[in-house]
Amino acid sequence: MSTKSEKHIQVLICDDHAIVRQGLKQILAKAPDMEVCGETGSQKELFEVIKHTAVDVLMLDLNLPETDGWQILKQMQVERPDIPILILSIYPEDHYAVRCLKAGAAGYLNKSSAPQQLVDAIRKTSQGGVFVSPRISEKLAQDLRPRATELPHETLTEREFQVFSMIVEGKRLKEIAVELSLSIPTISTHKSKILRKMNMSNVVDLVQYALEQGLKL
Repeated sequence: MSTKSEKHIQVLICDDHAIVRQGLKQILAKAPDMEVCGETGSQKELFEVIKHTAVDVLMLDLNLPETDGWQILKQMQVERPDIPILILSIYPEDHYAVRCLKAGAAGYLNKSSAPQQLVDAIRKTSQGGVFVSPRISEKLAQDLRPRATELPHETLTEREFQVFSMIVEGKRLKEIAVELSLSIPTISTHKSKILRKMNMSNVVDLVQYALEQGLKL
C-alpha cells in the first residue's frame, strides 16, 4: 500500500460492493492529487487496515453487512477521530445527511452525485472542512431556527432513529440487538418509545411512514 504523501490525499474506501469500490477507484484515479490507499468491505477489515495505513479521508457506506455505518462512525470518533469521514450512501440526503454530520461525519454524498462533486468533497474534508450540498446547507441553517412542528421521525434520538431504520429494513429485534450489542429487552423498549413518539400502532405503520418520507428504499 502507498504511504502518506504531501502530494496525494490518501483515501480509504469502505463499501461491501466490489463494483462500487472499483467505480470509485476509477473516479479517483483521474484526480492528480488523490490516491486510494486501501479498500475494505466490512467493519473488521476497516479497523485492521487503519492500524497500519496512513489515511487522510475515509469514504464510508452506511449500509454494511454485520453492522452499519452508524456504528462505525461512532467507533471511529473514539478510536481514530483524526480521520475525517465522508459518508457515501444510497439513502436520501434530506433525511440522513444532517444526522450523519451530527454524529461526527465530515461530509455526506448520495451515490448518485456527480464524480466532480465527490472529488471536491474529498479535497475539502481532507483539509479539515465539512462538505454538504447547498440544499443541506440550507437545512442546517433552518435547523438552527426554532420550529413549531417536527416530522415524527425528527423527534427520535440518534439511537432511536438507528433502531427505527433497522426495523423498517425488516430486521427482527434479535438481529438488531446483536448488531447493536444491546439486549433484546432494550431494543424492545426503544421500539415502544419509537411507536409512542411517532404516534403509531405497529411496525406496518412505521414501514408505511418510511416509504412515504423516502426513508426506505
